[in-house]
Amino acid sequence: MLVSIVLLILWISTVGGQVRHCDLPKINHGILYNEKKYKPFFPLAIGTFFYYSCEYNFMSPSKSFWTRIACTEGGWSPAPKCLRLCFFPFVENGRSTSSGQTHLEGDTVKIACDKGYSLPNNQSIIACTEGGWSSPPECLSTKKCLKTDIVVGNGFLSESEYAYPINRETQYKCKPGYATADGKTSGTVQCLQGGWSVQPICIKSCDRPVLVNARNKGKNTWFKLNDRLDYECHDGYENEDGRTTGSIVCGEDGWSHLPICHEIECHLPLLEANVDAHPKQEKYKVGDVLKFSCRQRLRRVGPDSVQCYQFGWSPNFPTCKGQVQSCGQPPQLPSGKIKDIKQEKYEHGKMVEYDCNPNFLMKGPKKIQCMDGEWTTLPTCVEPGKTCEFIPELENGFGQPSVPPYRHGVSVVLNCRSTYTVIGNNTITCIDGMWTELPKCVATNQLKRCIKPRLHARGLLSSYLHEFNHNARINYKCTGKDTYIQTVCINGKWAPEPDCKQLCPPPPQIPNAHNMLTTVNYQEGEKVAVLCKENYVLHEAKELVCKSGLWQSLPHCTEEDLDKEEEPDRVVGEKLATAAKMIPGPYCNVGLLPHILQASDTCSSPTIRLSSDTVYPETASDLTESTRYCGPPPPINNGDITPFSLSVYPPGSTAEYRCQSFYELRGSPNVTCRNGRWSEPPICIDACVISEDNMNKNNIQLKWRKTQKIYARTGDIIEFECKQPHKARTSIQSFRAVCQEGKFQYPTCE
Repeated sequence: MLVSIVLLILWISTVGGQVRHCDLPKINHGILYNEKKYKPFFPLAIGTFFYYSCEYNFMSPSKSFWTRIACTEGGWSPAPKCLRLCFFPFVENGRSTSSGQTHLEGDTVKIACDKGYSLPNNQSIIACTEGGWSSPPECLSTKKCLKTDIVVGNGFLSESEYAYPINRETQYKCKPGYATADGKTSGTVQCLQGGWSVQPICIKSCDRPVLVNARNKGKNTWFKLNDRLDYECHDGYENEDGRTTGSIVCGEDGWSHLPICHEIECHLPLLEANVDAHPKQEKYKVGDVLKFSCRQRLRRVGPDSVQCYQFGWSPNFPTCKGQVQSCGQPPQLPSGKIKDIKQEKYEHGKMVEYDCNPNFLMKGPKKIQCMDGEWTTLPTCVEPGKTCEFIPELENGFGQPSVPPYRHGVSVVLNCRSTYTVIGNNTITCIDGMWTELPKCVATNQLKRCIKPRLHARGLLSSYLHEFNHNARINYKCTGKDTYIQTVCINGKWAPEPDCKQLCPPPPQIPNAHNMLTTVNYQEGEKVAVLCKENYVLHEAKELVCKSGLWQSLPHCTEEDLDKEEEPDRVVGEKLATAAKMIPGPYCNVGLLPHILQASDTCSSPTIRLSSDTVYPETASDLTESTRYCGPPPPINNGDITPFSLSVYPPGSTAEYRCQSFYELRGSPNVTCRNGRWSEPPICIDACVISEDNMNKNNIQLKWRKTQKIYARTGDIIEFECKQPHKARTSIQSFRAVCQEGKFQYPTCE
């Protein structure tokens, strides 16, 4: 009917020949009825009328859902407007007759704040504007914190003001050589309703030192008084005590000393008369390799080379004999098997390679060698390896999906998409909890070519081409060798890299590791896993890597801390240390807390000494009920504490609350621990739930959405319309319902 009236008026205006002088109106936050359809008819003649509607949170001055405007000599009448709707909440620490009501743009509201509170800038009236309330409807405390109420130990307030309002933060700075509890040169304190948030203190500190030929073993960048810094000399270096590790202490005058690590040296060993060594030098650096040969055509028994490490030469030096014996059958490997075909006889120097059974992990050299009638040391198969979690994601590729965990030794085949080519090994394997290296999927039309490798005078190449396509194969041999080696072009790189570098000497016997002495040389890239003895654990690297003719990434077997598992419940102490963010001074273990940092020998039950002038109760419950510390922040309905809740919080700590989806937070999101109590937590206001069932009962539907169930926050406007052919039973204003703290009134159609 509305469309018919508009079309009729348009037709009458045209027949009458009236002058057109009403342009298309521009309505902020509103829209004309069927604007796209009638836009070509503008400008319109006098007497023409139209309808417009406002968007969410806006309403016309007539408060009608559809508002009629007419074209007159003075333009559109009434002038089309969409006014902002402002919901006025209940005011904490104040009161107003408008609480819980909705106002239109231009309305003003008077707020009376309680004694000791006021609106921002001491106002008493706020206005509803196009952007919402002119100022937040909040009554803030007029109380102030005085500068004289706070004393910064070994520091000072950096601002010059004398008094600070509630919620205001101010900065303090530490004197040179001092730092805040979290290691910074400055910090902030906040004026709260109960006074300053915390009494700040600056503690004696030392910066992370610059070490010579050494590295810090921890990650700290600053240290408190009496804190210890452990350091480790670089590979091939030792300190003045002849050790590769040591520690220094932060004192009143700075660090106790700055360690200097000097280069470790190996000396030329005493060899048998028929053993020749090359090169001959008085001293050798860590990493130097010494090669051996036998004189008078004698046979070598032992390795052909050894390497200098920080613990000396390894493996043991060889001897030379005129006659050597062959070996019997190679020994059986528990939980493993021989990889090669068995022979009847094994001559001196013959090698045999082993594999571990599925789910077992090999430690030590995988090959043994016959040396003068005896086999070198067998490797060890460890049961079982750690399991792996989800298969890593392969960009532009995929793998057969299955459910983790994956056992040690399990392999998974990966594939690339149809227009991509796999680069690398497309089979990844779970090795002791880690997946082997992922391949790459490279677009087939973007594969790179390889250039001719440069072997110089060390090798001979079988091809004279200068460029090679992906997957092209070439052969080369090194000077002095009879056999050719094959390499393949893989996306612009040769695999393996053509090189005539020397083999690595037999791997060393790592101190405090299981016996792994061997005489077998290794090729570039080969690895040997290390197994430490009982009560020793691997530190940093887990395996030796043969690179450029040397063994690198040297593992260390360090003594295990056996006291760890015997200590009482450490959880409370760890949480306390975390929450306190390294409280100045040492504290003692009295059964509840662990022995952390430098413990005082004078501590005694029932107190724990946290610093020289602060004494705290012994048990967790006493600690929580103390006038100093707080327990976990109080829970709130429909909200969470972020990032997580600790069991103990030091004074001045803060915790943040967040409401769940579609719940509105009312009050401050942060609470502060003061005198063993938390400040007032916020609340999460219920959302309004619009359900399909309730709309069907009232013969209505959402005007702008067609979903089964939606949520609205407090203050949001929800627009409904009647389902066809039903007509409105309640007022037109009821079809723009306002959500107020989880409640609203449904309109009704009949």
